[in-house]
Amino acid sequence: MMGYSYLTVPEGEKITMGGNGRLNVPNNPVIPYIEGDGTGKDIWKASVRVFNAAIEKCYGGTRKISWMEVYAGEKPFNMFRDTMGDQAWLPDETVKAFKEFRVGIKGPLTTPIGGGIRSLNVALRHLLDLYVCLRPVRWFQGVPSPVKKPEDVDMVIFRENCEDIYAGIEWMQGTDECNRVISFLIKELGVDKIRFPETSSIGIKPISKEGSERLVRAAIEYALRHKRKSVTLVHKGNIMKFTEGAFKDWSYDLARSEFREQVVCERESWIIDNKDRNNDLTVEANARKIDPGFDMMTPQQQADICAEVEEALKLMPTHGRGQWKKLLLIRDTIADITLQQVLTRAKEFDVLACMNLEGDFLSDALAAQVGGIGIAPGANINYVSGHAIFEATHGTAPKYANLDKVNPGSVILSGVMMLEYMGWQEAADMIVRSIDRTIGQKRVTYDFERMMQGAILLSCSGFADALIENMK
Repeated sequence: MMGYSYLTVPEGEKITMGGNGRLNVPNNPVIPYIEGDGTGKDIWKASVRVFNAAIEKCYGGTRKISWMEVYAGEKPFNMFRDTMGDQAWLPDETVKAFKEFRVGIKGPLTTPIGGGIRSLNVALRHLLDLYVCLRPVRWFQGVPSPVKKPEDVDMVIFRENCEDIYAGIEWMQGTDECNRVISFLIKELGVDKIRFPETSSIGIKPISKEGSERLVRAAIEYALRHKRKSVTLVHKGNIMKFTEGAFKDWSYDLARSEFREQVVCERESWIIDNKDRNNDLTVEANARKIDPGFDMMTPQQQADICAEVEEALKLMPTHGRGQWKKLLLIRDTIADITLQQVLTRAKEFDVLACMNLEGDFLSDALAAQVGGIGIAPGANINYVSGHAIFEATHGTAPKYANLDKVNPGSVILSGVMMLEYMGWQEAADMIVRSIDRTIGQKRVTYDFERMMQGAILLSCSGFADALIENMK
């Protein structure tokens, strides 16, 4: 193992990545954890007891996690700022530990004000190339919700983590760098769409083919593995054609080339279904059915649609006669209508794959439908290297720090995701059943208690006690 100056490595073994693309998880893995800022201390104390109890009850001592504390946020800044300066917010040894031990978990972290680090969460994702932000969203029976049918929400969001506008490539108005970028755009590239160039800040939105493909590949593999019905590509390609639009096109191309026998694209399903219903249907007639504006198109546009129909009809031997209905559906929707339809047609969505900004909006909007981000789990994963950090999705709530009050559900459910990722499904399932049972008994923390009639108010640690009691 690597040497550390101020971190203590407990007895245990490393999780490694096998040649078959699967994790090798020992019975006593070392798992780095960051306690978190603000309410993080209370939440971690409660959560780790729940994890340990479930593992002990399921495996009877044959499996055990060796927890290794690593530092990020206010705690190391207060400890090491005299020697490290701003680097104390995220010490190098913390990143080294996550790299070495591969899988970890963290509480909420403060975003430093000023300095060179915009967000500790974003910094960890970029430094470890954790390109998938995985956010499953489901409702637990009895959790207060602002919508009529929260039970319809059962979605998994694959949000790209390392590209898009969250890459942080931007320049402040009035700086020399910003002026040079604007000058280049106007003078060298002939850009004339910057309305107020003298007072504009500028940002860059990189979206790559490789980044799009690895995200959507992970989403499709997840959907197939978990027997999900569809993957929806969420984008704004109708406006940003060469970034968001390219993401959509690259994603469809990848689905067809790498998963052809296992998937059907939505327009393909229309074409095949039309042919199933009427075997005598001509290519042109089929084209009119899938594109009602066909007759108003140019001859070239019509030829393109007919070519699409002909290509889809080649799938009749493997996808025809209703066979496509058993396959994973790949579809796309525009981002703004998606935010409406996840409210009005939640059952139509399953796995969603999207760029960083849309994924950020969707994740929190969906969390609100099932009880809020206080109970929403999250993970940042590199499915190629196996590196993963599971995390709270809420903030630090410093005014509640050390009051033993807040809901630890986000970190606990993130730990459930971690156990599932490690292949310790029995322990993960035990915690989920216990959460269902405990909330069903109306034994909850203050955020739910104030909205539930007849609820029993529990502290953060008390909620953990109830979960452990209900583990069966």
